[in-house]
Amino acid sequence: MRAYLDHNATTPLRAEARAVMIAAMDVVGNPSSVHAEGRAAKGIVETARAQIADAVGASGADVVFTSGATEAAALALAGRALKAAPIEHDAVHAWIEPSLTVVDGAVEVDDPAASTMQLANSETGIVQDLPQGLAVSDITQGFGKVPFAFSWSGVGMVFLSAHKFGGPKGVGALIFPQGTDVLAQIKGGGQEMGRRSGTENVVAIAGMGAAAVAAQADLAAGKWDRVAKLRNILETAIEDAEKSTIFIRKGFDRLPNTSCFSSPGWKGETQVMAMDLAGFAVSAGSACSSGKVKTSRVLQTLGLNDEVASSAIRVSLGIDTTEDEVMRFVQAWSEKRARRRAA
Repeated sequence: MRAYLDHNATTPLRAEARAVMIAAMDVVGNPSSVHAEGRAAKGIVETARAQIADAVGASGADVVFTSGATEAAALALAGRALKAAPIEHDAVHAWIEPSLTVVDGAVEVDDPAASTMQLANSETGIVQDLPQGLAVSDITQGFGKVPFAFSWSGVGMVFLSAHKFGGPKGVGALIFPQGTDVLAQIKGGGQEMGRRSGTENVVAIAGMGAAAVAAQADLAAGKWDRVAKLRNILETAIEDAEKSTIFIRKGFDRLPNTSCFSSPGWKGETQVMAMDLAGFAVSAGSACSSGKVKTSRVLQTLGLNDEVASSAIRVSLGIDTTEDEVMRFVQAWSEKRARRRAA
């Protein structure tokens, strides 16, 4: 029986999202049309817009729907001279040359108003302490897992992607105060207040809104506390089985579901393939960089040498992950590690 332990790459679609998406499929109108059918479609989009704004603590702010966090990052960063750290996602580095310093995983920011910083790192799970007045933040990995509100964070803009918190793939959003100027990257019919043209993906947007509400409800209910305990059980069991295992920033403020660890001498890609054959989905880093034969820039920035960095894998749990799945993974991983040593 397979176990999915790669939730930072993408999450299963929530039941709440699936239900509203199925209903939205029967709404035939174009959101830009003024007739009843168009207004019905527009209503779905606006309901989701309000749900996401409320879930992010940004009531009254503008929410612009995009095809995902990568496009939202482009909309946020285009035309802005900002600073970023080497641990940011490639979607940020496409626009900004890294210049900020990282010390023990923490990004040092000297000018928040001229900087962008992620809320949490997808590979290591390290959570950043966002400074007041920060220009832009990628909250894609942190949203729904750790407390965050646009209203008290002091961040000027945030972006996120639905499939990281139980919504569908292919939809995201940029959120910012009303009246803020952004440089449109997709021009045409003037949808999304002229910031992102093209007919809105009504079905996916509906799913994103429902998933955002459910994700915040799970966080408020303390469901991630149980996941954090499972993550700790996993790390303790792995360490007991293989004393040489190096846990990346264990003891630091991390996402409750994320464990990144290295078994030097056993390539991360090889571990991923071995665990896949054993029935477990894990990864060797960011899903956006999978298949690329290169050492993780994030792990190198943290000061890890090539051998340690190239031998790291990431296990990321979900709300519904069970202790049985975790312990079966530990047993399978430990057995394969032992066989490799004996070979």
